[in-house]
Amino acid sequence: MLKIEALLVNNCVMAISEALREIEVGGMTVGKVRGRGKHPPAKLHAAKGSELFQPQFSDRYIITIIIPKSKEDAVINILKTKGTGGKVFVSPLSRAIDITTGHEGEETI
Repeated sequence: MLKIEALLVNNCVMAISEALREIEVGGMTVGKVRGRGKHPPAKLHAAKGSELFQPQFSDRYIITIIIPKSKEDAVINILKTKGTGGKVFVSPLSRAIDITTGHEGEETI
C-alpha cells in the first residue's frame, strides 16, 4: 500500500476526484491549508486599494489517498494531468487497520 499526498496550488479537487472515481479509487481526504513555497503569494490591495500587501502564506489544497501499489502510476498520472500546480509525495504504508471491522491491509481501502 502507498500513501499519496498532493499539495495543490489551485482548487482542482473536483476534477481529480472524478478521475479517481473512474479508476475505482473511492476514498480520499481533502483539506484546505495555508502555506508558502519557493514563490511568494500574489500581492493584495490594502487600505482601499492604494497600498499593496505581501501575505506570508497563501491558500493551498491537500489531498491524501491510500492506494494499493498496483494503482500508483494511474493515480500519479491523474494528479499530473488534472492538477494545475503543486507537488506530489508518495510514501510506503506499512500497516493499515480498520477500527470498526478490525480488517488489516488492503481490505481497509
